[in-house]
Formats: sequence, C-alpha cells, structure tokens
Amino acid sequence: MALITSEIKMIMFDLSGTTVYDDTGVRDCLYKAAQEYKLNVTPDEILLHMGTNKIHLYQFLISRSRGNNIDFRDFEKSLDPATYEEAKAIYDRYVEIMIAHYKKECREVEGASDVFKWCHKNGIKVATDTGFHNDVTSAIMDATGWVRDGLVDLSVDLDMVSEGKGRPAPFMIFHAMNHFNIQNVREVLKIGDTPADMLEGYNAGCRAVIGVLSGPRPVTAWGKYWHTHVIESVKDLPALIEGGYIV
Repeated sequence: MALITSEIKMIMFDLSGTTVYDDTGVRDCLYKAAQEYKLNVTPDEILLHMGTNKIHLYQFLISRSRGNNIDFRDFEKSLDPATYEEAKAIYDRYVEIMIAHYKKECREVEGASDVFKWCHKNGIKVATDTGFHNDVTSAIMDATGWVRDGLVDLSVDLDMVSEGKGRPAPFMIFHAMNHFNIQNVREVLKIGDTPADMLEGYNAGCRAVIGVLSGPRPVTAWGKYWHTHVIESVKDLPALIEGGYIV
C-alpha cells in the first residue's frame, strides 16, 4: 500500500549538499584548517566522512592518522578523549573559515523552498539537521531566512543534543520528534547526501531514508549504506511521495 501524505508527520532534511548548495566548499574549509595544523589527511577522506560533528570528525581523523582503523558505523562510539584538545583547536580555526565562506556564498539547492512549502501545504513539519554546531548553522539560517520566514519549523544542530552526539547517531531526529510530539518513527522521513545521513535515518528507524545526488559525494560513497530511495535532487521529493513510491 502506497504512503499517503497524511501518514507523514515530519521530514528531516540535511543542509549542506541537500538543501544548501555545496560543491566542495565544506570539505575545502575542513581541509584548509587541517592543513594549517599539519593533520595528515586527504580531501577525499574528509569528504567521505562529512555530515558528522566536526569536532568529532577531527578526532576521528586524528585517530585514523595514528593508525587506529575505526569503522565509520562506530563513529560516535569510539572517540579517544586524548584527541580532543588538538581536534578542538583545528575546529575553532575551521569555524572561522567556514563562516567566512557562508557569508560570501550561501544559497539553497534549487527548489528547496518550494519543497518546504509543499510540506506545509500537506501538514508535514519541516526540520533540518546537520553536522554543524549552532555558530555555522546560524550563519546558514541567517543567509537563507528559512526559519525567519517560517519555511523551516525547527533547525536542529549539535548543540541541541547531549554531548554533541550527531550523525550517524539518531539523536537529532529524536530531538525533533520530541519537539513536535511525534511518537512513531514510521511517520518520519530522512533525506540527505552522505553516509552519515543514511546511517542516521537507519539508526532512527525512519520510514524512508532518501539519498540525493546533488551533493559532492558520489553515490558509490553513500549508496552502500542502507537507504530506501535515490532521487536527483530535493526538488524531486514531492513527486516521489505523490507517486506512491514510498510504502
């Protein structure tokens, strides 16, 4: 039996690469800060592990550079406290670079605002989550005006969950569900463009976990993680739902 819109109470949208345009800007900012601190990491390694808490990402990368081969599925379970101070220093520099980037260039993926309006027309709450803390998330929301204009009902960032445990952990989705008093994950859809997004949706038990091809990561990077659908862009989401492709 096909899903009808009345059965969806909330959609959790990723930001960068899904609703906010990103070629490789986020990766480049992360890499620039890493280079300044002489962290032995490649741009591709950063790209494949994005969508996560950025302090924890640097901790993860520092550990891997020291020979600790941590499975990405255990990202939020295997943080070495000894890497925190170095990671936090790199992160603080990254925030400066990232905010400067978004002040110069921050625009939505084509059709994102229209999809948010479609959601509201169909009684669906619009939530966003991200691998950013409040400082960078606020820069995005200031630039897009989505919260101010009522297009996004709740913007969830890492400062809203315990210990900043972001994706692939499911806690930002649960935070939004609690905010809207949604008690069944079968009423929630997740959409994003990273392995972290796919694992977050899977770990939360969302009814559908939808990957988009609009981000800088190739489908071969995130497609091997559990998902239910692949669409070209967020603008194709209403047609996916209205066409009865989600059950």
